[in-house]
Amino acid sequence: MPRDLESVAEQVFTALADPTRRAILAALAAEGPATATDLADRLPITRQAIAKHLALLAEVGLVTAEPGERRRVRYRLRSAPMQAAQQFLAALARDWDRQLAALTTHLDRSVRETRMESGGHHA
Repeated sequence: MPRDLESVAEQVFTALADPTRRAILAALAAEGPATATDLADRLPITRQAIAKHLALLAEVGLVTAEPGERRRVRYRLRSAPMQAAQQFLAALARDWDRQLAALTTHLDRSVRETRMESGGHHA
C-alpha cells in the first residue's frame, strides 16, 4: 500500500473523528457550497469555530475555498481525499481477507488431520 495513500487516509480519518467537522461536511454535502457564515446559521456552532474547522478541512483537502463576492469565501466539498481513504480501507480489507482465508485453510487442514489421526487410532 503506498505510503502517500496511507498518509492521506490518516488525515481524512483524523478530520472525520471530530463530530463538528462531520456536521460541516454533511451540511455541505446536503446543501452545496457555503460560507462560514452560512454554515453558522445552519449549525449550532459559532462562525469562528466553523472557520477553524473549515481551515483544517481545507488543509486536509476535504473542502476547497472559492473566493466569492465581497471577500466571502465559499467552501465546496472535494471527493479526492475521501476516495483515497476508501482505497486505503479497501486495500486493508483485502489484506484481512487474505489473512482470514489463510487462517481458515490452516484450521480446516488441522481439523482434517486431527480427524484422520483419531480415526486411525480407532481402527
